[in-house]
Amino acid sequence: MAKSKFEYVRLFEVDDRCLPNTWIVVRVDGKGFHKFSTEHGYEKPNDIKALSLMNRAATSVMEEFKDICLAYGQSDEYSFVFRKETQAYSRRSAKLSTNVCSLFTSAFVYYWNEYFPTIKPRYPPVFDGRTVLYPSNQNIRDYLSWRQADCHINNLYNTTFWALILKGGLTPTEAENKLKGTLSGDKNEILFSQFAINYNTEPEMLRKGTVLVRRKVAVALPNGGTREKSQIVQEHVDIIGDEFWNTNTHLLTLT
Repeated sequence: MAKSKFEYVRLFEVDDRCLPNTWIVVRVDGKGFHKFSTEHGYEKPNDIKALSLMNRAATSVMEEFKDICLAYGQSDEYSFVFRKETQAYSRRSAKLSTNVCSLFTSAFVYYWNEYFPTIKPRYPPVFDGRTVLYPSNQNIRDYLSWRQADCHINNLYNTTFWALILKGGLTPTEAENKLKGTLSGDKNEILFSQFAINYNTEPEMLRKGTVLVRRKVAVALPNGGTREKSQIVQEHVDIIGDEFWNTNTHLLTLT
């Protein structure tokens, strides 16, 4: 390739390659989604269609990036875990975060009509992305546990908050004041005693979020029999305890 006298400007670029032998997490977060969800008529406290659209967009990302072994999503965020040994984009942080974020956003828009066929987007959704490194298996487990604990805390609050408004007739300010200083047990008691809602029977996708895991499953062959094929499996399970990791030992093993 011919060079010019202007080539020197490349020297200003920063080498942002991620440290080797570390888990790479790219987290995508919705920007201003409180406003976005309101203006697009999302159901409160949770809109299953919107969460399913997020899951579809995340699946598109995993279909493109084979080195993502697991993804976890809740509310307006998704975390994508790249294998420790990945060499995608030479492990360049900006390349990883921008490609994942842009693909997620475009997939969110691309599949919008499948989940909201009667609602036209009023303006483009925006997601930001960041790259974070975790050196040990325990670190990556603790990160995912943190996100799932956050899902539980936020969903329990939102479920109670909107029950007080939609079923209890309170204003948002009154509901907020009523919940100030309450613990999980207090919110569960409000839901059950005032609205006959057993939080533990709420859909698992709402309480636990969504896990997308790459796993080998048996696939039927046209002429009979089966063969194992790597597929993206969607689950709504606990990832804080050991059971999930004991079942999916391949996730923390170098390939």
